[in-house]
Amino acid sequence: MSKLVDSAAQAVAAVARDGMTVAVGGFGLCGIPASLITALRDTGVRDLTIVSNNMGVDGKGLGLLLENKQVSKVLASYVGENRLFAQQYLDGVLDVEFVPQGTLAERLRAGGAGIPAFYTPTGAGTPIAEGKPEAEFDGVRVVLERGIVADLALVRAHRADDDGNLRYRLTARNFNPLVATAGRVTIAEVSSVGPVDPDDVHTPGIYVQHLVRTEIAEKDIEQRTVRARVDA
Repeated sequence: MSKLVDSAAQAVAAVARDGMTVAVGGFGLCGIPASLITALRDTGVRDLTIVSNNMGVDGKGLGLLLENKQVSKVLASYVGENRLFAQQYLDGVLDVEFVPQGTLAERLRAGGAGIPAFYTPTGAGTPIAEGKPEAEFDGVRVVLERGIVADLALVRAHRADDDGNLRYRLTARNFNPLVATAGRVTIAEVSSVGPVDPDDVHTPGIYVQHLVRTEIAEKDIEQRTVRARVDA
């Protein structure tokens, strides 16, 4: 039976609820599941905890959820490109847990692998480690970090087959494979549906419950950098 759902709105509305933890793939605006994020906004659910490398930019991607005041907490490694995100944090409206980028990746991977916690030297002896158990291995101070398991995971892939096997494209791969494994329910937004060679599978379909075709064709560029053409 195909996992393909008619629309992003249908797929998300079936599982969205207030107070849930949502892990979202992407890096800035690269590889974000834009159709699924828009569908989540349109459900109107509130008090969400968002797990993502960052919250994109104002008015795009996860910034839509901030504008709609649907987010109460964010676990992220970076704030800088979203003014509203920074302002809500400074105003005390938004609870933010800063997580070093590599630690965030490993917390998602661990959650998807069924590993409840792991030790890492990253952040030991800094404010990141406050309130967390610490230990020492071979003379190295380490801090205990918990794996992340989200109620819902939203990812963007380039191609999928009917069984939900996913293939990502270039840098859009980023956090998506990690997020895909960390959700109790995972919805993948894809550019096309068709056969995927077994050697090209990046995320096995066992991790993916639902597929939708992307409904937003435009791919936004976070920072467009150009320079004058130099004659050869």
